[in-house]
Amino acid sequence: MDIEGAGGVVTGGLIAGAIERPTGKAGEDHAPGACSDCGAPTSGNFCANCGQPTHVHRTLLHLGEELLHGVMHFDARIWRTLPLLWLNPGKLTREWVEGRRTRYVSPLAIFLFTLFVMFFALSFAPHKEEASVQPAEIAEQRTVVEAAQQTVNELRADNAQPQAIQAAQMIVDQRREQLVKLEAEMRDGRADGLKPGSWQASLKDMATGDAEDGQPHAKATVMGQAVKAEGHGLGATIAKKLQNPDLALYKLQQTLYKFAFLLVPLSIPFVALLFLWKRGFTLYDHGVFVLYSLTFMAMLLMLMVVSASLSGWLGGIVIPLGLLAVPVHMFAQMKGAYSLGVFSALWRTTALLVFCNIVIGLFVTAIIYLGLGH
Repeated sequence: MDIEGAGGVVTGGLIAGAIERPTGKAGEDHAPGACSDCGAPTSGNFCANCGQPTHVHRTLLHLGEELLHGVMHFDARIWRTLPLLWLNPGKLTREWVEGRRTRYVSPLAIFLFTLFVMFFALSFAPHKEEASVQPAEIAEQRTVVEAAQQTVNELRADNAQPQAIQAAQMIVDQRREQLVKLEAEMRDGRADGLKPGSWQASLKDMATGDAEDGQPHAKATVMGQAVKAEGHGLGATIAKKLQNPDLALYKLQQTLYKFAFLLVPLSIPFVALLFLWKRGFTLYDHGVFVLYSLTFMAMLLMLMVVSASLSGWLGGIVIPLGLLAVPVHMFAQMKGAYSLGVFSALWRTTALLVFCNIVIGLFVTAIIYLGLGH
């Protein structure tokens, strides 16, 4: 079990619970009199002065209930929030901005909790191993080439027809070409300890190019399993960190986990740009829009990854539908949250999709820098 992931979920739930003060049950007993916290007179389920419940539970069962609420943020508001978030995000955003908030989970609370649950769930998702060339495959291909060449030699010794010799030689040449490619792939993979086409190899190539092109004295060289980096450039630093791909992947995952909230401040200015000449909207309104939108995207990503992990054919259906749902959800939320017409919402959604690519690029650059650049 991923202990850090589990700890993240608990932390996320507690943060979400701290952000919003939980409401008590309607039928909960209370003790009229003075508040046990501030001493103010009380006459209901909660203190009118500080908000603390007038009946303070001291049972193990209630402790478990508080833990469940803190971790899962489990109350009736989540069941009112989630359907609107998926089916009518514009109404949910507008309701919260206009002050009708007691019935819904706050955008910040549900965003934080969803992030923690997402990283926790994805840590358990099965990962398909990338294909790599094995020595046995090389040996088998070499045996095939040798056998085919032996056949050609026998045909020549028996003075066979030229057409037969030529056809057999073509087969040998094709097999030998395949063998050369396999040996090259194995050699490239073993040279730096990275699988060809993997994200680690791509990052190493990017870092090496940065070190050689951007820094005259920075140099990233590969020697066996080790990557040596000279100079002080960011590319050289990343190349050096990639001498241990597993550690580099771990650092990137942890950095992504810790700094995912950066998507919010990176996104708000771009949403604000869409309404520069339209009065009546504040940065707070745009922040609510961004938080609910990112929450939906995180849930959608979880659904797509889990479906692809469970079944290939299921992922083949869910993933395309999920990609289609992104602009549809943006359009519906934009139109409903800001009370826009179809055309106004459509062009703003198109512009927002472009801005999303910019934000993702900035975010990925920041994650690489924070995760591998230090």
